[in-house]
Parts: sequence; structure tokens; C-alpha cells
Amino acid sequence: MKLGRQFLSFAVVGAIGFVVDVAVLYLVAPLLGWYGARVLSFLAAATATWALNRRYTFRRSEASMLREYLGYLVTMLGGAVVNYGAYVLVLHWATGPWAPAAGVALGSCAGLIVNFLSARYLVFRAK
Repeated sequence: MKLGRQFLSFAVVGAIGFVVDVAVLYLVAPLLGWYGARVLSFLAAATATWALNRRYTFRRSEASMLREYLGYLVTMLGGAVVNYGAYVLVLHWATGPWAPAAGVALGSCAGLIVNFLSARYLVFRAK
């Protein structure tokens, strides 16, 4: 798959991951608070995007599924740091019921390039 098409597919999968992220965030926040819930929502979204990217965006790596999944989670941590930082900033600057979702959206956009490059060149690199 060409780079442009691959990036577009990655972005569409990321949009689905955003929905998973926000849904889990709002479901779990009453139990863990907005910051603790964000960690769990990230893991849920990363799991969903790994499965979808594995199927639709990239060729499967030569690693076992578990190793590939763990490698994906580890490489997504770079984008997660950028993502979580943007999320925290939004929660500090904005109020209202929409603020956490806006933080996730801004964070997702901020981490998109880092995550795409990590996935393409580290996790799902061509054989």
C-alpha cells in the first residue's frame, strides 16, 4: 500500500480509536477520575487500533501476535506521551462536559504522526 493511502487508512482507524477512547473514558471516569480513566481508555483505543491497523492498514509483521501487540503498545507510548500532555493541558484550560473529549481529540491529532511513523517503520515494517 502506498504511503498516502496507508496514512489515510491509519487516520480512519485512528478516528475509530478516538470513539473507543472517548466511550471508555466517559464510562470509567466516575470510578477512576478523568486522569486515571484516560490511561484505561488509551489502552482500549490502542488495542482497537492495533487490531484494525493489523487487518486493514499494514501487513502483519513476522512476530507472533502477542509480540506484535506488545511492540505496538510500546511504540505507541511516544505518541501517548504527546497525546496525554495535550489532554492534560485541555483539562487545565477548559471546563464543561465536552472538555475531556476535546482533550482526547487534540491529543489524538498531536500524536498521529508519531504513532503512524512508529507503526509503519517499527511494528509493521515490510518483510
